[in-house]
Amino acid sequence: MSIELPPSAEHRAAYPLTTLPERVRARLTELAHQHAPLSGYLYDPDTAAARARDLRGALPDWAAVYYAVKANSHPAVLAALAQHVDGFEVASVSELALARTALDGAAPARPDHTDGTPTPVLAAGPAKTTAVLTELIRADAESINAESLLELHRINAIAARLGTTARVALRVNPAHIPITGSLQMGGAPSAFGVPEPDVPDVLAQAATLPALDIVGFHIHAASGNLDADTHAAYVRWCVNWATDTARTAGIDLRQIDTGGGIGVAFEDEKPFDVERFGALIADTPPPAGARVILEPGRYLAADCGWYAAEVTDLKNSYGHWFAMLRGGINHFQLPTSWGIVHNITVLPVDTWPAGLPRPTAENASLTVVGELCTPEDTLLRDVRVDRIRAGDLVVFPNSGSYGWEFAMPNFLGHPAAERHVL
Repeated sequence: MSIELPPSAEHRAAYPLTTLPERVRARLTELAHQHAPLSGYLYDPDTAAARARDLRGALPDWAAVYYAVKANSHPAVLAALAQHVDGFEVASVSELALARTALDGAAPARPDHTDGTPTPVLAAGPAKTTAVLTELIRADAESINAESLLELHRINAIAARLGTTARVALRVNPAHIPITGSLQMGGAPSAFGVPEPDVPDVLAQAATLPALDIVGFHIHAASGNLDADTHAAYVRWCVNWATDTARTAGIDLRQIDTGGGIGVAFEDEKPFDVERFGALIADTPPPAGARVILEPGRYLAADCGWYAAEVTDLKNSYGHWFAMLRGGINHFQLPTSWGIVHNITVLPVDTWPAGLPRPTAENASLTVVGELCTPEDTLLRDVRVDRIRAGDLVVFPNSGSYGWEFAMPNFLGHPAAERHVL
């Protein structure tokens, strides 16, 4: 296994304690006493719901928001989001079950989720098995994003065997996209989607498969974009490309899925301007009967969660401090895997066992590491703290997405991270 260490924080200061809302501080302090040594996540589902409501409200009526369950799959978060999104994006049988439970719980407030209508889930994944595809078709998923010609044939065979028709959107890897300043996922060799030059031939062959209903396209070709103008240009490009391609292929276009792609601002970065984005795309509507779909996961869930871990030891090695956590990349791998500086705050915990020395560092630069037997278990380097002691909590804000779900919990077999809800 090879994981890049996160970049240095260049001696930036840790967040002040006031960064944590008072109720978060109180709950984490309570948990620290109840679950010592604490290592887990605290979620505020209402924060995710508010983010979804604000995004949905800024978009034109022809745009839809589907939450990507992989970002945060906690049932309480999904239940809160189910009231404010148009559906869910899933990538496994497990995620499908979680999404259906959340949708069923929200059914009284969702007139669109009634008997006889498709289950409002979109299915993703580059290598869907027959078992996964079968469950999606049985669930009457609103759309399956097909990644290849073989997958189209598999879907057709399963739907025919079940005596039904499967709705499918073809995932496309475009040759070029009009976007800069973010992670680009198009125009290069990839395991994801059908290369744009191959699309006409694949659509022609799909037209011969009687148990398929081709509803449109999935073009998830950008990620982490903080600029509303360039993201609007990307969405407009997707609409125009899908419209032209559907017309040429004789497809009744009903779905243009642009993926997620909206970034999360850290520290001094400027947040994504959803109001401007909504206004900019409003002048490029899709053809009548078609919807433009956004699948944000991280954007909706990032700031609804905090990862907190007890400092089990604090040591000075050759003049540099190290805070050792109960936890690490087995619980919170995102900073290391993505190579990002994910800053912290230190939450004091005053209780300490009598008779034990309590290491303390003041006005010090330190590196935050986990409990695993590898130097790759490093979450943050060279961050300056006013004071930190063994027994205090190190808290990572903006950890509501790709946290618990994205970790590697089985390495060394330590207990898994806990999950708590405000």
